Amino acid sequence: MPVSDDTILRQLKRDAALVSCDATIRVIGIDDWSWRRSWRYGTMIVDLERRSVVDILEDRSVASVARWLEQHPSVEIVSRDRGGLYAQAAREGAPQARQVADRFHLMQNLRVAIEEQMSLGGRATGRALLPDKWIGSAQIDLLQDDPHVGARHRRRGRHAHRESRQAVFDTVHALNEEGLSCSEIARRTGYGRRSIAKWLTFETPPDRQKAALKPTSPLYFEAFLAACWKDGNRCGRHLFHDIRQRGYTGSFSNLERLLASWRRTERSVKDSASPAPIIPDQPPRDAVTPIRDPETGYVISPVVAAALCMKPRSTLTITQARRVDALKQGSPEFALMRSLGMRFRGIFRSRDPGKLDSWIDDAVNSGLVAIERFARVLHRDIGAVRNAVELPWSNGQAEGQINRLKTIKRAMYGRAGAALLRARMLPLINNHHHTK
Repeated sequence: MPVSDDTILRQLKRDAALVSCDATIRVIGIDDWSWRRSWRYGTMIVDLERRSVVDILEDRSVASVARWLEQHPSVEIVSRDRGGLYAQAAREGAPQARQVADRFHLMQNLRVAIEEQMSLGGRATGRALLPDKWIGSAQIDLLQDDPHVGARHRRRGRHAHRESRQAVFDTVHALNEEGLSCSEIARRTGYGRRSIAKWLTFETPPDRQKAALKPTSPLYFEAFLAACWKDGNRCGRHLFHDIRQRGYTGSFSNLERLLASWRRTERSVKDSASPAPIIPDQPPRDAVTPIRDPETGYVISPVVAAALCMKPRSTLTITQARRVDALKQGSPEFALMRSLGMRFRGIFRSRDPGKLDSWIDDAVNSGLVAIERFARVLHRDIGAVRNAVELPWSNGQAEGQINRLKTIKRAMYGRAGAALLRARMLPLINNHHHTK
Protein backbone atom coordinates (compact mmCIF):
# COMPACT_ATOMS: atom_id res chain seq x y z
CA MET A 1 0.00 0.00 0.00
CA PRO A 2 1.86 3.11 -1.18
CA VAL A 3 1.04 5.43 1.70
CA SER A 4 3.16 7.01 4.44
CA ASP A 5 2.73 6.53 8.16
CA ASP A 6 1.98 10.24 8.61
CA THR A 7 -0.94 9.94 6.17
CA ILE A 8 -2.41 7.04 8.13
CA LEU A 9 -2.13 8.92 11.41
CA ARG A 10 -3.66 12.01 9.85
CA GLN A 11 -6.60 9.95 8.56
CA LEU A 12 -7.13 8.27 11.94
CA LYS A 13 -7.18 11.63 13.73
CA ARG A 14 -9.56 13.06 11.12
CA ASP A 15 -11.93 10.12 11.56
CA ALA A 16 -11.81 10.41 15.35
CA ALA A 17 -12.73 14.09 15.11
CA LEU A 18 -15.77 13.19 12.95
CA VAL A 19 -17.04 10.45 15.24
CA SER A 20 -20.33 11.53 16.74
CA CYS A 21 -21.22 10.02 20.11
CA ASP A 22 -24.29 7.83 20.34
CA ALA A 23 -27.24 10.10 21.15
CA THR A 24 -28.72 7.40 23.39
CA ILE A 25 -25.77 7.30 25.81
CA ARG A 26 -27.31 6.93 29.26
CA VAL A 27 -24.67 6.07 31.91
CA ILE A 28 -21.22 7.67 31.95
CA GLY A 29 -18.18 7.56 34.20
CA ILE A 30 -15.97 10.64 34.47
CA ASP A 31 -12.41 10.71 35.77
CA ASP A 32 -9.25 12.74 35.27
CA TRP A 33 -5.89 11.69 33.86
CA SER A 34 -2.58 13.51 33.88
CA TRP A 35 -0.75 15.01 30.95
CA ARG A 36 1.89 15.82 33.53
CA ARG A 37 1.34 14.82 37.12
CA SER A 38 0.55 17.66 39.57
CA TRP A 39 0.74 20.09 36.67
CA ARG A 40 -1.83 19.51 33.94
CA TYR A 41 -4.80 17.14 33.70
CA GLY A 42 -7.35 16.00 31.14
CA THR A 43 -10.77 14.36 31.44
CA MET A 44 -11.96 10.98 30.20
CA ILE A 45 -15.62 10.12 29.69
CA VAL A 46 -16.59 6.43 29.49
CA ASP A 47 -19.87 4.78 28.51
CA LEU A 48 -20.33 2.38 31.42
CA GLU A 49 -23.04 0.36 29.67
CA ARG A 50 -20.98 -0.31 26.53
CA ARG A 51 -17.66 -0.29 28.45
CA SER A 52 -15.98 1.98 25.92
CA VAL A 53 -14.44 5.44 25.82
CA VAL A 54 -16.82 8.15 24.64
CA ASP A 55 -14.56 11.19 24.56
CA ILE A 56 -11.29 12.65 25.86
CA LEU A 57 -11.17 16.29 26.92
CA GLU A 58 -7.91 18.19 26.93
CA ASP A 59 -8.45 19.87 30.29
CA ARG A 60 -10.02 19.25 33.69
CA SER A 61 -12.47 22.09 34.21
CA VAL A 62 -16.09 22.60 35.16
CA ALA A 63 -16.76 24.56 31.98
CA SER A 64 -15.53 21.94 29.51
CA VAL A 65 -17.26 19.00 31.22
CA ALA A 66 -20.51 20.94 31.66
CA ARG A 67 -20.39 21.91 27.97
CA TRP A 68 -19.97 18.25 26.96
CA LEU A 69 -22.89 17.20 29.17
CA GLU A 70 -25.12 19.91 27.71
CA GLN A 71 -24.44 18.46 24.26
CA HIS A 72 -25.61 15.03 25.47
CA PRO A 73 -28.99 15.52 27.18
CA SER A 74 -29.69 11.77 27.15
CA VAL A 75 -27.26 11.22 30.06
CA GLU A 76 -29.20 9.92 33.09
CA ILE A 77 -26.42 8.78 35.46
CA VAL A 78 -22.98 10.29 36.11
CA SER A 79 -20.48 8.22 38.08
CA ARG A 80 -17.56 10.20 39.50
CA ASP A 81 -14.98 10.31 42.27
CA ARG A 82 -15.30 12.37 45.47
CA GLY A 83 -13.89 15.57 43.95
CA GLY A 84 -16.17 18.60 43.76
CA LEU A 85 -15.13 19.62 40.25
CA TYR A 86 -17.10 16.96 38.38
CA ALA A 87 -19.99 17.24 40.84
CA GLN A 88 -20.34 20.92 39.98
CA ALA A 89 -20.00 20.19 36.25
CA ALA A 90 -22.77 17.58 36.45
CA ARG A 91 -25.06 19.99 38.31
CA GLU A 92 -24.53 22.64 35.65
CA GLY A 93 -24.45 20.51 32.50
CA ALA A 94 -26.81 17.66 33.38
CA PRO A 95 -29.17 18.70 36.16
CA GLN A 96 -31.49 15.84 35.19
CA ALA A 97 -28.81 13.18 35.84
CA ARG A 98 -28.30 11.28 39.09
CA GLN A 99 -24.76 11.53 40.43
CA VAL A 100 -23.09 8.40 41.85
CA ALA A 101 -20.05 8.58 44.12
CA ASP A 102 -17.51 5.85 43.44
CA ARG A 103 -17.67 3.13 46.12
CA PHE A 104 -13.95 2.38 45.99
CA HIS A 105 -13.09 5.99 46.76
CA LEU A 106 -15.61 6.05 49.61
CA MET A 107 -13.94 3.04 51.22
CA GLN A 108 -10.51 4.49 50.51
CA ASN A 109 -11.42 7.82 52.12
CA LEU A 110 -12.64 6.05 55.27
CA ARG A 111 -9.46 3.97 55.43
CA VAL A 112 -7.34 7.14 55.14
CA ALA A 113 -9.38 8.75 57.92
CA ILE A 114 -8.75 5.73 60.16
CA GLU A 115 -5.04 5.85 59.33
CA GLU A 116 -4.96 9.55 60.20
CA GLN A 117 -6.68 8.86 63.51
CA MET A 118 -4.24 6.06 64.30
CA SER A 119 -1.35 8.42 63.50
CA LEU A 120 -2.33 11.05 66.08
CA GLY A 121 -0.18 9.34 68.69
CA GLY A 122 2.91 9.52 66.44
CA ARG A 123 4.07 7.37 63.56
CA ALA A 124 5.11 3.88 64.58
CA THR A 125 8.54 2.80 63.42
CA GLY A 126 7.56 -0.83 63.10
CA ARG A 127 10.73 -2.04 64.87
CA ALA A 128 10.44 -3.71 68.23
CA LEU A 129 14.02 -2.83 69.22
CA LEU A 130 13.67 0.90 68.70
CA PRO A 131 12.99 2.74 71.97
CA ASP A 132 9.56 4.34 72.38
CA LYS A 133 10.36 8.00 73.05
CA TRP A 134 8.44 11.21 72.80
CA ILE A 135 10.87 13.93 71.89
CA GLY A 136 8.92 16.45 73.86
CA SER A 137 11.52 19.22 74.00
CA ALA A 138 11.44 19.42 70.19
CA GLN A 139 7.86 20.66 70.34
CA ILE A 140 8.96 23.62 72.45
CA ASP A 141 11.29 24.65 69.62
CA LEU A 142 8.20 25.32 67.48
CA LEU A 143 7.68 28.48 69.54
CA GLN A 144 10.73 30.14 67.98
CA ASP A 145 9.93 32.88 65.43
CA ASP A 146 11.88 31.47 62.50
CA PRO A 147 10.83 30.04 59.12
CA HIS A 148 13.15 27.10 59.86
CA VAL A 149 11.55 26.24 63.20
CA GLY A 150 11.31 22.58 62.17
CA ALA A 151 15.09 22.30 61.67
CA ARG A 152 15.81 21.76 65.36
CA HIS A 153 13.06 19.19 65.55
CA ARG A 154 14.59 17.34 62.60
CA ARG A 155 18.05 17.45 64.21
CA ARG A 156 16.69 16.02 67.44
CA GLY A 157 14.87 13.34 65.47
CA ARG A 158 18.05 12.39 63.61
CA HIS A 159 19.96 12.24 66.90
CA ALA A 160 17.33 9.95 68.42
CA HIS A 161 17.40 7.79 65.29
CA ARG A 162 21.20 7.43 65.53
CA GLU A 163 20.83 6.32 69.15
CA SER A 164 18.23 3.78 68.05
CA ARG A 165 20.50 2.45 65.30
CA GLN A 166 23.30 2.09 67.82
CA ALA A 167 20.98 0.12 70.16
CA VAL A 168 19.95 -2.20 67.32
CA PHE A 169 23.58 -2.57 66.19
CA ASP A 170 24.69 -3.57 69.71
CA THR A 171 21.82 -6.05 70.01
CA VAL A 172 22.67 -7.66 66.66
CA HIS A 173 26.32 -8.16 67.67
CA ALA A 174 25.29 -9.50 71.10
CA LEU A 175 23.02 -12.09 69.48
CA ASN A 176 25.80 -13.04 67.08
CA GLU A 177 28.19 -13.61 70.01
CA GLU A 178 25.61 -15.99 71.48
CA GLY A 179 26.03 -18.14 68.37
CA LEU A 180 22.77 -17.31 66.59
CA SER A 181 22.64 -17.39 62.80
CA CYS A 182 21.86 -14.39 60.63
CA SER A 183 18.45 -15.82 59.81
CA GLU A 184 17.57 -16.22 63.48
CA ILE A 185 18.81 -12.71 64.29
CA ALA A 186 16.73 -11.36 61.40
CA ARG A 187 13.65 -13.17 62.72
CA ARG A 188 14.12 -11.73 66.22
CA THR A 189 14.92 -8.16 65.21
CA GLY A 190 12.77 -7.75 62.11
CA TYR A 191 15.63 -6.61 59.89
CA GLY A 192 16.59 -8.32 56.64
CA ARG A 193 19.10 -11.15 56.70
CA ARG A 194 21.37 -9.35 54.24
CA SER A 195 21.34 -6.21 56.40
CA ILE A 196 22.25 -8.30 59.45
CA ALA A 197 25.13 -9.95 57.59
CA LYS A 198 26.41 -6.56 56.42
CA TRP A 199 26.17 -5.03 59.91
CA LEU A 200 28.15 -7.88 61.40
CA THR A 201 31.11 -6.87 59.21
CA PHE A 202 31.26 -3.41 60.84
CA GLU A 203 32.52 -2.44 64.27
CA THR A 204 30.29 0.65 64.43
CA PRO A 205 26.99 1.45 62.69
CA PRO A 206 27.69 2.66 59.16
CA ASP A 207 26.87 6.29 58.55
CA ARG A 208 24.20 7.02 56.01
CA GLN A 209 25.43 8.90 52.96
CA LYS A 210 23.62 12.20 52.46
CA ALA A 211 23.37 13.29 48.85
CA ALA A 212 24.48 16.80 47.98
CA LEU A 213 21.70 19.25 47.22
CA LYS A 214 21.03 19.87 43.54
CA PRO A 215 19.02 22.53 41.67
CA THR A 216 16.20 19.98 41.39
CA SER A 217 15.57 20.38 45.14
CA PRO A 218 13.88 23.50 46.58
CA LEU A 219 16.19 23.20 49.61
CA TYR A 220 19.00 24.25 47.26
CA PHE A 221 17.36 27.70 47.32
CA GLU A 222 16.32 27.54 50.97
CA ALA A 223 18.06 30.79 51.99
CA PHE A 224 16.35 32.76 49.20
CA LEU A 225 12.96 31.19 49.93
CA ALA A 226 13.33 31.93 53.65
CA ALA A 227 14.07 35.58 52.92
CA CYS A 228 11.00 35.83 50.67
CA TRP A 229 8.91 34.08 53.34
CA LYS A 230 9.98 36.63 55.97
CA ASP A 231 9.13 39.48 53.60
CA GLY A 232 5.59 38.16 53.21
CA ASN A 233 5.91 36.63 49.73
CA ARG A 234 4.27 33.23 50.38
CA CYS A 235 2.43 32.49 47.14
CA GLY A 236 3.69 29.19 45.78
CA ARG A 237 3.40 30.17 42.11
CA HIS A 238 5.28 33.44 42.66
CA LEU A 239 8.08 31.70 44.57
CA PHE A 240 8.23 28.99 41.90
CA HIS A 241 8.68 31.63 39.19
CA ASP A 242 11.40 33.40 41.21
CA ILE A 243 13.53 30.32 41.85
CA ARG A 244 13.07 29.16 38.27
CA GLN A 245 14.78 32.40 37.27
CA ARG A 246 17.66 31.41 39.60
CA GLY A 247 18.16 27.97 38.09
CA TYR A 248 15.61 25.73 39.84
CA THR A 249 14.83 22.69 37.66
CA GLY A 250 12.52 20.80 39.99
CA SER A 251 8.73 20.57 39.98
CA PHE A 252 6.16 22.87 41.54
CA SER A 253 4.86 20.00 43.72
CA ASN A 254 8.28 19.61 45.38
CA LEU A 255 8.29 23.29 46.25
CA GLU A 256 4.74 23.06 47.57
CA ARG A 257 5.72 20.22 49.92
CA LEU A 258 8.42 22.42 51.47
CA LEU A 259 6.08 25.40 51.77
CA ALA A 260 3.37 23.20 53.27
CA SER A 261 5.74 22.15 56.06
CA TRP A 262 6.43 25.83 56.80
CA ARG A 263 2.70 26.58 56.88
CA ARG A 264 2.06 23.69 59.28
CA THR A 265 4.82 25.00 61.52
CA GLU A 266 3.24 28.45 61.56
CA ARG A 267 -0.11 26.99 62.52
CA SER A 268 1.60 25.08 65.34
CA VAL A 269 3.14 28.33 66.57
CA LYS A 270 -0.27 30.04 66.56
CA ASP A 271 -1.87 27.14 68.41
CA SER A 272 0.91 27.12 70.99
CA ALA A 273 0.30 30.81 71.69
CA SER A 274 -2.98 29.94 73.44
CA PRO A 275 -3.03 30.12 77.27
CA ALA A 276 -3.43 26.34 77.58
CA PRO A 277 -0.25 24.75 78.98
CA ILE A 278 1.95 22.69 76.65
CA ILE A 279 2.49 19.11 77.81
CA PRO A 280 5.12 17.75 75.42
CA ASP A 281 5.48 14.31 76.96
CA GLN A 282 1.86 13.28 76.41
CA PRO A 283 0.10 12.31 73.17
CA PRO A 284 -3.02 14.17 71.98
CA ARG A 285 -6.22 13.63 73.94
CA ASP A 286 -7.89 11.42 71.32
CA ALA A 287 -4.72 9.69 70.10
CA VAL A 288 -4.79 5.94 69.62
CA THR A 289 -2.39 4.04 71.84
CA PRO A 290 0.30 2.19 69.81
CA ILE A 291 -0.26 -1.58 70.00
CA ARG A 292 2.36 -4.27 69.44
CA ASP A 293 1.94 -7.35 67.29
CA PRO A 294 1.43 -10.32 69.67
CA GLU A 295 3.64 -12.56 67.50
CA THR A 296 6.59 -10.37 66.49
CA GLY A 297 6.52 -7.65 69.12
CA TYR A 298 6.64 -4.89 66.49
CA VAL A 299 4.45 -1.83 66.90
CA ILE A 300 1.55 -2.16 64.45
CA SER A 301 1.82 0.81 62.09
CA PRO A 302 -1.19 3.06 61.36
CA VAL A 303 -1.19 1.89 57.73
CA VAL A 304 -1.51 -1.78 58.70
CA ALA A 305 -4.05 -1.03 61.43
CA ALA A 306 -6.24 0.97 59.03
CA ALA A 307 -6.13 -1.81 56.43
CA LEU A 308 -7.08 -4.41 59.05
CA CYS A 309 -9.84 -2.15 60.33
CA MET A 310 -11.61 -2.33 56.97
CA LYS A 311 -11.31 -6.09 56.39
CA PRO A 312 -14.20 -8.38 57.41
CA ARG A 313 -13.43 -11.14 59.87
CA SER A 314 -14.04 -13.86 57.29
CA THR A 315 -11.25 -12.54 55.04
CA LEU A 316 -8.58 -12.25 57.75
CA THR A 317 -5.74 -14.74 58.03
CA ILE A 318 -4.94 -16.24 61.43
CA THR A 319 -2.09 -13.76 61.95
CA GLN A 320 -4.26 -10.82 60.91
CA ALA A 321 -7.07 -11.94 63.21
CA ARG A 322 -4.66 -11.98 66.15
CA ARG A 323 -3.52 -8.48 65.32
CA VAL A 324 -7.11 -7.27 65.13
CA ASP A 325 -7.87 -8.86 68.51
CA ALA A 326 -4.79 -7.20 70.03
CA LEU A 327 -5.79 -3.83 68.58
CA LYS A 328 -9.37 -4.13 69.82
CA GLN A 329 -8.24 -5.21 73.28
CA GLY A 330 -5.58 -2.52 73.66
CA SER A 331 -7.37 0.38 71.98
CA PRO A 332 -11.06 1.20 72.51
CA GLU A 333 -10.72 3.79 69.73
CA PHE A 334 -9.73 1.09 67.24
CA ALA A 335 -12.63 -1.11 68.36
CA LEU A 336 -15.04 1.78 67.74
CA MET A 337 -13.53 2.54 64.32
CA ARG A 338 -13.68 -1.12 63.28
CA SER A 339 -17.33 -1.25 64.29
CA LEU A 340 -18.03 1.84 62.19
CA GLY A 341 -16.00 0.45 59.29
CA MET A 342 -17.89 -2.86 59.25
CA ARG A 343 -21.22 -1.04 59.44
CA PHE A 344 -20.17 1.19 56.54
CA ARG A 345 -19.34 -1.84 54.40
CA GLY A 346 -22.60 -3.49 55.43
CA ILE A 347 -24.61 -0.51 54.20
CA PHE A 348 -23.27 -0.99 50.67
CA ARG A 349 -23.74 -4.75 50.75
CA SER A 350 -27.33 -4.45 51.96
CA ARG A 351 -28.17 -1.78 49.33
CA ASP A 352 -30.10 0.11 52.02
CA PRO A 353 -29.35 3.87 51.86
CA GLY A 354 -31.70 4.47 54.78
CA LYS A 355 -28.98 3.37 57.21
CA LEU A 356 -26.60 6.15 56.15
CA ASP A 357 -28.12 8.86 58.35
CA SER A 358 -27.74 6.91 61.59
CA TRP A 359 -24.18 5.92 60.62
CA ILE A 360 -23.22 9.55 59.99
CA ASP A 361 -24.74 10.59 63.34
CA ASP A 362 -22.77 7.90 65.19
CA ALA A 363 -19.55 8.85 63.39
CA VAL A 364 -19.99 12.56 64.15
CA ASN A 365 -20.58 11.74 67.84
CA SER A 366 -17.69 9.24 68.04
CA GLY A 367 -15.25 11.77 69.54
CA LEU A 368 -12.60 10.84 66.94
CA VAL A 369 -11.47 13.90 65.01
CA ALA A 370 -10.61 12.27 61.68
CA ILE A 371 -13.78 10.13 61.64
CA GLU A 372 -15.93 13.15 62.47
CA ARG A 373 -14.38 15.07 59.58
CA PHE A 374 -14.98 12.19 57.17
CA ALA A 375 -18.63 11.93 58.24
CA ARG A 376 -19.27 15.66 57.79
CA VAL A 377 -17.73 15.67 54.32
CA LEU A 378 -19.79 12.58 53.49
CA HIS A 379 -22.97 14.40 54.51
CA ARG A 380 -22.24 17.24 52.06
CA ASP A 381 -22.38 14.73 49.18
CA ILE A 382 -25.14 12.61 50.68
CA GLY A 383 -27.21 12.40 47.47
CA ALA A 384 -24.38 10.85 45.44
CA VAL A 385 -23.47 8.54 48.32
CA ARG A 386 -27.06 7.28 48.60
CA ASN A 387 -27.07 6.60 44.86
CA ALA A 388 -23.78 4.68 45.25
CA VAL A 389 -25.49 2.45 47.81
CA GLU A 390 -28.62 1.93 45.74
CA LEU A 391 -27.32 1.75 42.14
CA PRO A 392 -24.89 -0.83 40.64
CA TRP A 393 -22.69 1.69 38.79
CA SER A 394 -19.13 2.60 39.79
CA ASN A 395 -16.07 4.21 38.24
CA GLY A 396 -14.06 0.99 37.92
CA GLN A 397 -14.37 0.92 34.13
CA ALA A 398 -13.13 4.52 33.87
CA GLU A 399 -10.11 3.69 36.04
CA GLY A 400 -9.30 0.75 33.77
CA GLN A 401 -9.53 2.88 30.64
CA ILE A 402 -7.19 5.45 32.23
CA ASN A 403 -4.64 2.68 32.85
CA ARG A 404 -4.94 1.81 29.15
CA LEU A 405 -4.38 5.47 28.24
CA LYS A 406 -1.26 5.58 30.42
CA THR A 407 0.12 2.54 28.60
CA ILE A 408 -0.48 4.20 25.23
CA LYS A 409 1.16 7.43 26.39
CA ARG A 410 4.26 5.60 27.63
CA ALA A 411 4.49 3.59 24.41
CA MET A 412 4.67 6.91 22.58
CA TYR A 413 7.14 8.35 25.12
CA GLY A 414 4.56 10.85 26.37
CA ARG A 415 4.46 12.76 23.07
CA ALA A 416 0.86 11.96 22.13
CA GLY A 417 -1.39 14.94 21.54
CA ALA A 418 -5.08 15.05 22.32
CA ALA A 419 -6.12 14.21 18.75
CA LEU A 420 -3.93 11.11 18.54
CA LEU A 421 -4.92 9.91 22.02
CA ARG A 422 -8.57 10.29 21.10
CA ALA A 423 -8.03 8.34 17.89
CA ARG A 424 -6.33 5.49 19.73
CA MET A 425 -8.75 5.37 22.67
CA LEU A 426 -12.09 5.57 20.85
CA PRO A 427 -13.59 2.28 19.60
CA LEU A 428 -12.05 1.25 16.31
CA ILE A 429 -15.36 0.12 14.82
CA ASN A 430 -16.63 3.72 14.80
CA ASN A 431 -13.52 4.96 12.99
CA HIS A 432 -13.86 2.11 10.46
CA HIS A 433 -17.48 3.04 9.85
CA HIS A 434 -16.51 6.61 8.94
CA THR A 435 -13.61 5.59 6.74
CA LYS A 436 -16.07 3.65 4.60
